[in-house]
Amino acid sequence: MKDYQFGKDGWTPDRITDVKDKTFLITGTTSGTGYEAARILLAKGATVVMLNRNNTKAANTIATLKQEVGDTVNVSNIEMDLASLASVRKAAAEVLKTVPRIDALMLNAAIAQVPQQQLTVDGFESQLGVNHYGNFLLQGLLFPLVEQSNGRIVTVGSEGYKMGIKTIQFNDMNWDHNYNPNSVYSQSKLAQIMTTYELQDRLKKAGKTNVKTYACHPGASRTSLIKTSGSLMTRFMWQLMKLSPFVQSAENGAYPELMCATEPDLDQTAFYGPTGRNYWTGPVGECTLEPHAKNKEVMEQLWKVSEEATGFSWNL
Repeated sequence: MKDYQFGKDGWTPDRITDVKDKTFLITGTTSGTGYEAARILLAKGATVVMLNRNNTKAANTIATLKQEVGDTVNVSNIEMDLASLASVRKAAAEVLKTVPRIDALMLNAAIAQVPQQQLTVDGFESQLGVNHYGNFLLQGLLFPLVEQSNGRIVTVGSEGYKMGIKTIQFNDMNWDHNYNPNSVYSQSKLAQIMTTYELQDRLKKAGKTNVKTYACHPGASRTSLIKTSGSLMTRFMWQLMKLSPFVQSAENGAYPELMCATEPDLDQTAFYGPTGRNYWTGPVGECTLEPHAKNKEVMEQLWKVSEEATGFSWNL
């Protein structure tokens, strides 16, 4: 499907204006699309609060950003590990105490294709724990400040949501009996996307129209995602892929989340990303979302399960 909403070249950061008084919270900014999103927003004069688990890497990232964009950029980091609910709670408390507003919470961090089943400290399968439960809790805890700021929540999903079993394996969320790196990654990304649209429905029902939530995907981008968590074979194949024309730069991969964080009057019910072949690369615009990603019954059950798992109830 070709989308010419933003012209034949699609959406680009040239469209970002008036962000000098805005604050963006971005998870996972030490490399890849998160880094590029932070860099572009800082270059436009925005304030960026990064959320990363590694303080040393975060400090190096801040130094690099200041070198690239300018010493006066307003960028800081709050330590947070999405694999630990306690860490997410601590980081959210720090945000609420020190950050006066959130114009967009950009849920960019993720892990992918973990070769063998690993559990988080809370006992969740790691990909579901990091990509879904950690983000579910973070959104919930920061929602009051996002609402107060008339802000947005942007979820960076993945075209991987189309793979695997195309639903949520509720009878074995940790995949104890049939663990498969790709299927579990697919489920974790589907869960993230479903949460976006379920939250839209709940906000609408509660009459809260001042908060907007968006789902997007980065296409196939040259990032370290596979390198840091995939199996040896997956990493090898991905290194070869990255040399091909089917993969785009991390900067281009950041465009969909930047669009969702800044573009006025975007349709919340749509799914955004590169619109070229297989949605891997190409002009950024609206992509077709497979119907299973909006299965209402599954979305509602997932929400209930997620509230129980994280010990957090959204009060809308």
